Amino acid sequence: MAERILMIDDDVRLAGMVSDYLGGAGFRLTTAATAREGEALLKRESFDAIILDLMLPDADGLDLCRQLRAATDVPILMLTARGEPMDRVVGLEVGADDYLAKPFEPRELQARLRAILRRRTGPVRSDSLRFGRLEIDKGARIVRLDGEEKPITSYQFALLLALAERAGRVLSRDALMDLLKGEKLEAFDRSVDVHVSRIRAAIEDDPKKPRRILTVRGAGYVFARDQDR
Repeated sequence: MAERILMIDDDVRLAGMVSDYLGGAGFRLTTAATAREGEALLKRESFDAIILDLMLPDADGLDLCRQLRAATDVPILMLTARGEPMDRVVGLEVGADDYLAKPFEPRELQARLRAILRRRTGPVRSDSLRFGRLEIDKGARIVRLDGEEKPITSYQFALLLALAERAGRVLSRDALMDLLKGEKLEAFDRSVDVHVSRIRAAIEDDPKKPRRILTVRGAGYVFARDQDR
């Protein structure tokens, strides 16, 4: 099945050229001239990758990229008429998977697009732990539930990861503290119990009835292998 690409760019001539070229290469391209139009399409339809222009008439491309990345893991290839290295760095930092300066050769666009699509389904994803609807991205140090990023501190992420990597094993509070040696503790809160409570508030459907991080009375905590049954 042809991979579906959404291109958000107000340059009608460029979008037409890209559509013809990628169509001939086996892709199905849908175009949007504004951020609002692109967001509406993403709510209604599913795409395998997004080509996003940095400069849009109704939004800043970097802000849109950040919003999209918080909501989806669909690969994003950012386009810009500005080729300064800092633009590329900022684009990648806010969540773009690759960056291409205009003008560009259609063949290079196709090659970069295929590369980010391969990375999406390739071994790079093994850097994430998945437990049903919960994803723990070790590389980015991000936790997502149903694709939505959940805010936790760096120390809480390390605590969650220590539990998740040993799913099914009961870990005492002392064992967790040993595993987290070297992690910077928050200045006024060194209680494992309090941090677990805050993690539960972020990732549990009902923190009062947890199904992911379970308390084993008198022993410690266990991260459940099966969570969404």
